[in-house]
Amino acid sequence: MPEIRNPNLQTQGSPGGGGGGGDMRSTMGFLLLVLAVFLGYQYFFMKPKPGPEQPPAQSQPQSTSIVAPQAPSIPAQSARGAKSQPAAPQVSASIETGITVENELFKIVFTNRGAQVKSWILKKYSDSTGKPLDMVQPQAAARFGYPLSLFTYDSGLTSQLNDALYQVSVAGAQPTATGLVLAPTSITFHYAANGIDAVKTFKFDSSYVISIQTQVRQNGSPVRALVEWPAGLGDMEELGVTMSRGGAQTRTPSYFAWSIDGRHSSLASPKVSGNATLDEPYQYASIMDLYFAAAFLPGDPGRATAVTFHNSIDLPTDPTDPNSKKTPADVLGVAVGDSTGDTNLRLFAGPKQMDLLKTIHSTGPGGKLDGPSLEPLVEFGWMAVISKPLYFALRFLHNSLGRSAYNWGWAIIIFTAVFNLIMLPTRISMMKQSLRMQRIQPKLDAIKNRYRHLKMNDPKRAEMNTEMMALHKAEGINPVGGCLPLLLQLPLFSAYYYVLARAIELRQAQWFWLHDLSVADPHYILPGIIIFTMFLTQYITPSPGMDPAQRRMMAIVMPIFMGFFFGHLASGLALYMSTSGVINMLIQIAINQSSMGKEMHAHAARRNSKAAKR
Repeated sequence: MPEIRNPNLQTQGSPGGGGGGGDMRSTMGFLLLVLAVFLGYQYFFMKPKPGPEQPPAQSQPQSTSIVAPQAPSIPAQSARGAKSQPAAPQVSASIETGITVENELFKIVFTNRGAQVKSWILKKYSDSTGKPLDMVQPQAAARFGYPLSLFTYDSGLTSQLNDALYQVSVAGAQPTATGLVLAPTSITFHYAANGIDAVKTFKFDSSYVISIQTQVRQNGSPVRALVEWPAGLGDMEELGVTMSRGGAQTRTPSYFAWSIDGRHSSLASPKVSGNATLDEPYQYASIMDLYFAAAFLPGDPGRATAVTFHNSIDLPTDPTDPNSKKTPADVLGVAVGDSTGDTNLRLFAGPKQMDLLKTIHSTGPGGKLDGPSLEPLVEFGWMAVISKPLYFALRFLHNSLGRSAYNWGWAIIIFTAVFNLIMLPTRISMMKQSLRMQRIQPKLDAIKNRYRHLKMNDPKRAEMNTEMMALHKAEGINPVGGCLPLLLQLPLFSAYYYVLARAIELRQAQWFWLHDLSVADPHYILPGIIIFTMFLTQYITPSPGMDPAQRRMMAIVMPIFMGFFFGHLASGLALYMSTSGVINMLIQIAINQSSMGKEMHAHAARRNSKAAKR
């Protein structure tokens, strides 16, 4: 590395060679002899007296080299006792300026006030209003702090570090007239005054990950200064209202997530403590919402320390209307550093895209980047064993159709159709079980009639149940066999829910009138299809053993309830359910035309006729 040179030291030139003659040499020799005698007298006979401190010298512009963080050390004292040290030169800027770092993925705007970030644009993503997505939430950051600011346990020192005007130096290509620097590059911010010396260096490449090195000294001693992301994430899916129908207003949750010893854990915002110091061997510590994350990866997990922040801010329910009703939103933050003081870490700030997160590894035991990856930040819930394969299946179908965002809707439809075809044998088996039940229904009624005079709590009614179970067994009927298709669909339904809510590829994926498959259908078209197909399927399905009032509830009340329920969920989930409804309706029409279906309708007609005569 290049050395840090003191700009106040000047290089002496070698004496000139020609003509001064012997007189000049004699004069110079005499002067040197007098100087040597004077200095010797001062050294051997005069006691040193401490002189007044010199005013701090104004720093000169110079390039700042990148210094590897070192463990804190105690300043060495001279064998002759401690001597007063000259005041360090001040290093600061006279005015606030900005500098922008850009690559193909992001555009980060720094300010030299506090050497912190005012804007962090992700170029490939937009927020819910269609604007470029900014990872910095402006209202929350203005109140609680901006990314890459510093946190210390001295509030006055923290304020000084984050309000100071740092001098900026750029390695490599210099900023343009507009303050733009293209990655790869390295930027160093330096501030020194009143016994404080702070250096922050940021390295950028072509990825979403940046490297951070910080060093803070107070009167020469290391300060435990943590790098922080204090005020949540700026995408409106985190801080914007996600459901407001029927008067209910909720916000997409945010989380604190971390990994220790290769085990990933997370806490939802209500459970995260504010201003809690956590000294643990963190391989990464992150704040995140459903689709984006800001994750710190310490250079030495064994010395990692973290502080969590939990605040709240009132934001408008409609991001496009600042005067709309305000509702509170949780604002999480985290600061990460090294318990020894100097900090060396990396920061990922970007989308929770699984293939991308697989490539970003934490620091392993040997200091190599071979620790656990950030992939667990994509959390598929308690049904991950089904959700993950479902995600890969949908992605395979999407890629097979073409990588357009519109094809995610078609992928959902195709997968739903294939799944229903796979489930068709179980549906037919359920219909056969139902037909067998109808065939033995007269025998079951006869058994019930023999025990009708008994009270409900009479022990002899157990004999009736025993006879009915024996009849089911003799006829090869499993009374719960008809529930199998529903039981198999419930885990898939849960898996769909998590995939649509957590897979960033489905965020803002479009399909005809649906502009985002991860939010509710704005026109209620899919809920209407669900209601219609459920009602028609219930109406044409024979139900000979069902009470008429119960059948009306199943045919009318249940479809309306399901339509209302899916009207508030992700439209991708409603697309799955409406596609299943259409397929089930067509299957039931086909079954009704078969011999099995005609026999079931005949049994239903006879039972309804008997019920009408009573």
